[in-house]
Amino acid sequence: MNFKKTLRAGFFFSFLLLIFGVQPFWFANAWRHISVISQPSFKFALEMVWFAALFIVIGTSLRPIFGRLLPARGLGNWAAALTRVWLLASFCAFVAYQAVNLIGWIWGAAVPQVEASLHPAQPIAFHYAAFLAGCLPFVAATYGVAAGRLNYQIEKVTVPIAGLPSTLDGLRIAQLSDLHIGEFMPREEIARVVEMANHLKPDLAVITGDFINGEEDPLEDCIRELSRLRAPLGTWGCNGNHEIYAGAEEQAERLFEHYGMKLLRQENVELGWRGGKFNLIGVDYQRDRMTRGPYGRPLESIENLVRNDVPNVLLSHNPNSFPRAAELGIELSLAGHTHGGQVKVEIVDHEITPARLITDFVAGLYELPMKNGTGAARKAFLYVNRGLGTFGFPVRLGVPPEITLLTLRSA
Repeated sequence: MNFKKTLRAGFFFSFLLLIFGVQPFWFANAWRHISVISQPSFKFALEMVWFAALFIVIGTSLRPIFGRLLPARGLGNWAAALTRVWLLASFCAFVAYQAVNLIGWIWGAAVPQVEASLHPAQPIAFHYAAFLAGCLPFVAATYGVAAGRLNYQIEKVTVPIAGLPSTLDGLRIAQLSDLHIGEFMPREEIARVVEMANHLKPDLAVITGDFINGEEDPLEDCIRELSRLRAPLGTWGCNGNHEIYAGAEEQAERLFEHYGMKLLRQENVELGWRGGKFNLIGVDYQRDRMTRGPYGRPLESIENLVRNDVPNVLLSHNPNSFPRAAELGIELSLAGHTHGGQVKVEIVDHEITPARLITDFVAGLYELPMKNGTGAARKAFLYVNRGLGTFGFPVRLGVPPEITLLTLRSA
């Protein structure tokens, strides 16, 4: 397991080096095209844009080392975010551009010169094909910023739980996660999400962490909007890693209580529905080796919160706590954290997404074997919500933001 995490970390940092390694290609080519412009005023304006772009890219890239060289809010925040979009898109564009050029070179080397002379347009065709291939990542990134990140989708999921009492059959849980309120997720968008969730008429509403990005974000605005969720069994939640980073875990707990909700922090509560009962557990973010700060065994010291006489539902932001939850006999875990990777590319039957660098549980429904008190084999389930907001860069491609409606069924 440690080797696997080390391999993921090594791949991640190698990928970062490659992203920054292609930047000289783009900036050198841009400068070369600017240098041949004859009109002095237009040439000077483009040179200033070139230097400004170079400063923003360097300033964003060196932030982990030297802190912020750009303002944290407003245009500075947008510049930094769009720079990260540029870095990813420019890398993909470089790969696509060079791949088509390589195919053209192989074609030129393989096809006899006599045959090539009969088709003089082929080299030009490869040139334009390489140009179009290089443009596609930028077009996709523009869509991801302008539309993809706000294209909320409702996912309806059935969870077949063995031994679920007939009285709980049909229980409907609405799950929201990773709202990340801020400049890229304004309060008005959260209000729209809440309205969509209310139309599903859930019996229980849960939020699995990451209400904010950082300490400067309006946590109370987020929780105030979430308090408009309507469910007979109430609205419950747990903290995410960004509440830890912002030092806002206690504040989030107080605001939940103030607005008539409950944030569960290493706590459980018994809830009843149509004569049946179940145990709802909530924990703060479970750290692991991919998280800043100390880490330990997931779900340490919560054994006393798990019950054997009624089904258990766990709210744990980090999906990596799922194997331990299955060991403890928790029938259903609800998580977020991954955002589904925010960007996903499907090649044949394989999905490529950055989220696989931190977890095996990227998005959707998962199951693991579970032992109950009699030793009989059963299944534990995990649902990983793709989240609503974004982090790092305000883009979603192939991973639309999600509102989940889970229906429990007796297996």
